[in-house]
Amino acid sequence: MSAHDEELRYTLPVYAQLPFEPVEGRGAWLFDAEGRKVLDLYGGHAVAVLGYDHPALIQAVTAQLGRLPFQSNAIAMDVRAEAARRLVDFAPDALTHAFFVNSGAEANENALRLACLVTGRKRIVAVSHAFHGRTAAAGAVTWGSHKRWYAFPDTPFDVHFVKRDDVDAARAAFDDNTAAVIVEPVQGVAGAYDLSTEFLRALAQGASESGALFVADEVQSGIGRSGLPFAIQHAGVTPDLVTAAKSLGGGIPCGAVLTTAAVAAECRKGDLGTTFGGGPLAAAAISAVLQTIEDAALMDNAREREAQVRVQCVTGPVTAVQGRGLLLGLRCKPPAAQVRDALLERGILTGTSGDPHVLRLLPPLTIVERDIHFLASRLAELPAEID
Repeated sequence: MSAHDEELRYTLPVYAQLPFEPVEGRGAWLFDAEGRKVLDLYGGHAVAVLGYDHPALIQAVTAQLGRLPFQSNAIAMDVRAEAARRLVDFAPDALTHAFFVNSGAEANENALRLACLVTGRKRIVAVSHAFHGRTAAAGAVTWGSHKRWYAFPDTPFDVHFVKRDDVDAARAAFDDNTAAVIVEPVQGVAGAYDLSTEFLRALAQGASESGALFVADEVQSGIGRSGLPFAIQHAGVTPDLVTAAKSLGGGIPCGAVLTTAAVAAECRKGDLGTTFGGGPLAAAAISAVLQTIEDAALMDNAREREAQVRVQCVTGPVTAVQGRGLLLGLRCKPPAAQVRDALLERGILTGTSGDPHVLRLLPPLTIVERDIHFLASRLAELPAEID
């Protein structure tokens, strides 16, 4: 029985799965049981930031597993303190404190909770086409969730959606009951859509003038993927809170909320909590990932590979490239799902998006020039229209 059939037998049937079953990974390449290899340009939804066998990550997690695999936040640990220090040092200067969680949705959930707690307000501004997660608060600010999968009878706060890149609407979106605006600087699920600098600055200005908090959701775009530590830095905007996950642990589940000192000063013992967030395995992974990104100049590599994609990959069915760094969308003339399937047959794994004509790339930051050449050559083999 295949892994696909076995999963269908024992798990809820909620995922559409591709016809490839990896059993091993080396670098940016995946291998199935028969030895077929596939270049992974999707990275497990942007998680595999260092690829699949990076020695620094393996050594850090293995060593920590042998010393102490788990202890809760009721006890202070050097490994957690080191991860928090590294993350704060990696982030923009205004972000001085971290709260560790387990996932991106949980990070966004806690950021929104903090915004309501700090401001005492009950309204959130969000952006059309956004995806922030499937939990109650994160799902409430996810575009279209109520029509498709939200399922909760009520939202925990009022939500006002602003049309993306509508600067006038952004300026008019805030009132004296607005707790926060939450925005992905590069909208991942929407197809690596890079929001305009003017729009992001208008949201930041509206938040500042109304006393609301600015939350940058960097679950997909953060941790060096945009070519800077966080994508919001490209717009010159200073957020009050930043959320991170996915790439943060390189494959070990984790997430984080970063805050300014002003937000941290409003927190009291018991305001937030988590069992597994900030556990020693995750903390060791976070430190290894951040150190490797900096030591290996992987943000420089993200910018260089982006430039290469923009030059070489507008070929075959691809008509344009959007996004930043290594969160990129290839706009295709035929449906992106057809291009994804054709590429998988030719040894490349990619992803689709909420835009049916945008193919999404979220590869490890360790990919090299020849990997992009390989993608370009396979795209060039495909016709502009795929049957």
